[in-house]
Amino acid sequence: MTSRLHPTLGVAAAAAGALVLSACGSGASGGSSAAEPGSITLYNAQHESLTKDWVDAFTKQTGIKVVVRNGDDTELSNQIVQEGAASPADVFLTENSPAMTQVENAGLFADVDKATLDQVPAEFRPSTGKWTGIAARSTVLVYDKRKLQENQLPASMLDLAKPEWKGRWAASPSGADFQAIVSALHELKGEAATNDWLTAMKTNAKVYKGNSTAMKAVNSGEVDTALIYHYYYYGDQAKTGENSANVGTHYFKHQDPGAFVSVSGGGVLKSSKNAAAAQSLLKFITGKAGQEVLQKGTSFEYAVGSGVPSNPALVPLKDLQAPRVDPAKLNSAAVTDLMTKAGLL
Repeated sequence: MTSRLHPTLGVAAAAAGALVLSACGSGASGGSSAAEPGSITLYNAQHESLTKDWVDAFTKQTGIKVVVRNGDDTELSNQIVQEGAASPADVFLTENSPAMTQVENAGLFADVDKATLDQVPAEFRPSTGKWTGIAARSTVLVYDKRKLQENQLPASMLDLAKPEWKGRWAASPSGADFQAIVSALHELKGEAATNDWLTAMKTNAKVYKGNSTAMKAVNSGEVDTALIYHYYYYGDQAKTGENSANVGTHYFKHQDPGAFVSVSGGGVLKSSKNAAAAQSLLKFITGKAGQEVLQKGTSFEYAVGSGVPSNPALVPLKDLQAPRVDPAKLNSAAVTDLMTKAGLL
């Protein structure tokens, strides 16, 4: 999956320059990252391979070239806020919602065209209409099938705070993925409950750098379970399966905070010098052709637009019984403060 930079390195790394890809599929290029006249610049925190497929298909259909700067959610949202109205970005794509909310709260997004919003059901986009969902990923507890059976697993994500789970579950708290899950907990249960859960997590959880590393630890028998996103498991299964052969997936369902489905976002910046082309890219991604790229690709994220079904290997979205969370209300600043207070960051 996408490689990640530590959040504290975000703005500096981005300012130093990120990878630049051509929409023509020629791979990375050196030199200036300035977009050609008539082209657009995309700040991309989504899977690099998925975005490249989207961009290649979009350019083939429209002739519009796209310069892509790759980074992670926090890195690029911080960069956009720092750049403000002078940002060269035309479009911003993320893996999780809190980074989109940060940019929205800074007043830097233009309204998304109604035709684009209409392609995505309301539950997969913010109530504000300032950006839209482009894909989704589900929270899941992966577990060691050699040690545990389904009926021995916690009924709720909140149960991981209980003493019996001390040392028996893993997570990657420094990543944007986990912070989005905590943001949903904060929205659903409030600050006090979130603080209590994080405090217990400091005692109970084993900390790893990255979700794939946490899953590998479960697979090797190092830890019983790990709280991650679903696509790490499915991506490994689609390859060799060597890091997930001993792993099962447990979906909490029942509108539990642990059944949270995180919306990946896309938005157009007010600073765009080519707003029509920027809006057309977002419309393409959420349209039938763009969502079919997602459906047939190897990112194993859920399709959310234009009625396109997700990859058939995945548990259907409707069966996840996810809690309803307005992506516009996910608060990364409050969550990172709480996580820092709990000693997790």
